[in-house]
Amino acid sequence: MEPKMLLSILHQAEKLKCTTRHADTSTGRRESVADHSWRLSLMAMLVSDAFPRLDMDRVIRMCLIHDLGESFTGDIPAFDKNEGHRSREKAQLAAWVDGFPEPARTEFRGLLAEMDALETDEARLYKALDNLEAVIQHNESDISTWLPLEYELQLTYGADKVRFSPYLQELKGEIDQVTRRKIREEGVGILPTV
Repeated sequence: MEPKMLLSILHQAEKLKCTTRHADTSTGRRESVADHSWRLSLMAMLVSDAFPRLDMDRVIRMCLIHDLGESFTGDIPAFDKNEGHRSREKAQLAAWVDGFPEPARTEFRGLLAEMDALETDEARLYKALDNLEAVIQHNESDISTWLPLEYELQLTYGADKVRFSPYLQELKGEIDQVTRRKIREEGVGILPTV
């Protein structure tokens, strides 16, 4: 890729370092989209042994680019994001990617289409890990930052995404144990019914 184009793409992607998400880190700093994408990619690398038949390089690439659209729109928490938000983000990202040189344009278009369709195990794994990373981060943040709806959401978010994998179901179960313990020890003391 021509250096001038590379720098242009990196300049846009840098906005994810400054775009904050809904969660705080364990030290109380607002998490950035880049923070989330980095740890999500690390998660994919670390679980690769559990998915020997999958193209984990492709999964990691999905994890790295999955929130690039938020460099244009900002981050909207999943519980507030609607179809209009998703459409705007998708359109702005597609217009940006259309300006990429080949072969990057074709690769990004292919990855984005696969992620959107969620029909391959690679795409399903990326999406499940994306949801689980968010839950893990909320467990690491101070419970005083949680909204009331998050007490239940912590236990339900991602549950539908892990069904295709016994390993991911087990991981979700471990995360749920941490959530329940956190709520019991630091929260209101009443566990959600889920």
